Amino acid sequence: MLCAVAFVAGAINSVAGGGTFLTFPALIFAGVPPIGANATNNFAMWFGTLGSARGYREEVREFRHLLVRASAVSVVGSLCGAVLLLRTPPRIFEHLIPYLLLFATALFALSPYLARPHPERTQHFSAAQLVAQFFSSLYGGYFGAGQGFMMLAILAFSGLPNLNAMNAVKNVLAVVINGVALVPFVLAGVIRWPQAVVMAVAALAGGYAGSRLFRRIPPAYSRAFVIALGAGMSAYFLTRA
Repeated sequence: MLCAVAFVAGAINSVAGGGTFLTFPALIFAGVPPIGANATNNFAMWFGTLGSARGYREEVREFRHLLVRASAVSVVGSLCGAVLLLRTPPRIFEHLIPYLLLFATALFALSPYLARPHPERTQHFSAAQLVAQFFSSLYGGYFGAGQGFMMLAILAFSGLPNLNAMNAVKNVLAVVINGVALVPFVLAGVIRWPQAVVMAVAALAGGYAGSRLFRRIPPAYSRAFVIALGAGMSAYFLTRA
């Protein structure tokens, strides 16, 4: 079960995010305690984002100049979030999840009207976007479910020409965020390694397969899928809040 769920989650994360909404409950169902489930999921999904980043390798090469400052901010935010997870109960973040998801999904849906992507526009991260990326990374280090939606919403204002370019940058930043968060989790000994290894292999394959598939889908359909997925997950978690 964990292998199949991790493959699907890796594919979903490659284009939008939200795979943790599948893998985290699956780990809980398998008997892993919440903190351990979160850390184990982080390890598995890190490999999934590696596969996704590799799948968008053409776009990563083209837009790598955006990654330096955003990656530095992501390192700090992710480390703070991981330490926060180990020191505080996650209930407050669990209650915020549907509202954060809903906000990020709405912002992503409206972004074409607020900041239309254009192939010849200079791509950049503004100061406001870097601040937003810090908090997105903080959330990613703490829990991470839906952080892909948040980063896509932030990247929608970066002048990137299409959703494939946004996904490429998002996936590399997700590799940074999840990778940094792993350090305190490993040191604290909260990762369940048998489950983590099985899920990591499946997520790596799913992430690569998903990214190569979605590169071939027209951007309008990919955008509609992201918005529908975000709206559905927001509605589901609002009913549980």
